[in-house]
Amino acid sequence: MSETASPLRRGRRPRIGAALVVLLALAAYVVVQYVSGGGGPPRCLVRASDASGGDSPTYEMTPEQAENAATISAVGTTRGLPERAVTIALATALQESALRNLNHGDRDSLGLFQQRPSTGWGTEAQIQDPVYSAGEFYDHLVKVPGYSRLPLTEAAQRVQRSGFPQAYAKHEPDATLLAAALTGRSAATLTCTAPTGTEPGDPAKVRAALVRDFGAEVLPGADAGAAGRAGASGTAAEVSVPVPATTGGSANDGSSSLRGWELAHWAVAQSTALRIDEVRYAGRVWSAKNTRTANKGWQRARASERTSADTGLAEVRIRTAQ
Repeated sequence: MSETASPLRRGRRPRIGAALVVLLALAAYVVVQYVSGGGGPPRCLVRASDASGGDSPTYEMTPEQAENAATISAVGTTRGLPERAVTIALATALQESALRNLNHGDRDSLGLFQQRPSTGWGTEAQIQDPVYSAGEFYDHLVKVPGYSRLPLTEAAQRVQRSGFPQAYAKHEPDATLLAAALTGRSAATLTCTAPTGTEPGDPAKVRAALVRDFGAEVLPGADAGAAGRAGASGTAAEVSVPVPATTGGSANDGSSSLRGWELAHWAVAQSTALRIDEVRYAGRVWSAKNTRTANKGWQRARASERTSADTGLAEVRIRTAQ
């Protein structure tokens, strides 16, 4: 004789079925959002070159990590240090904090490089300022004789005095990718997906951040106090950053300035924090809209939209969300 299902079991089956339907619908939504470029929180990606090949080395990070990496690089290049110094600094920060500005650590260690107030690296507030902490790292690094020729792990250890000196080496490939993009040597290789929402940006904050990371010289005629005022550089919604020819060089596409791509990649890395909507340089455009709707990074500017500023190497144009 067959056993009749109890009322409890009969009630449980519809609930399980409904739950499965909800899970399948959620999974389908996630897939669609991912394919359309609108899935998940904002992310940043750097690749070895702007070629479309799928086998190029890549490194993915959060906007916070990208912002900090861009600042570390900017501080180094502003001091006139070579790409190797930036690579060493980035590998060190990857190991010490995963490129996060931590407010905790071993004993009293803090910040991107886990520097300790008790051992003379600065006050707690200073160490948690990425510009200050990066500057302190570089100050110590340049005192290491022949640091640029040393193995990365040895150069980093001379500065950090870590209990795990070999740990820095594993981050060298990722740090090398980041440094190539953030110093401008590798053109159009860093992109970030834009956050959803309509919160406007503030060009004054972009100008202030540029001066903070690169120094007042990045915006001629605008010091740290004036950089935030409308009209210091660009229109009400746009910041135009000049690229002096004397600081340029050939990037890997044979036509772009290192300094220009350094500034352009910095702006993309800061796009979430500063609500940057578009960056233009050397005939290329990074658009927040494209990252949301089509999952696209740097694109060639349309011929019908190009101006002399779009195709030239004299300035980077940064537009904030309105």
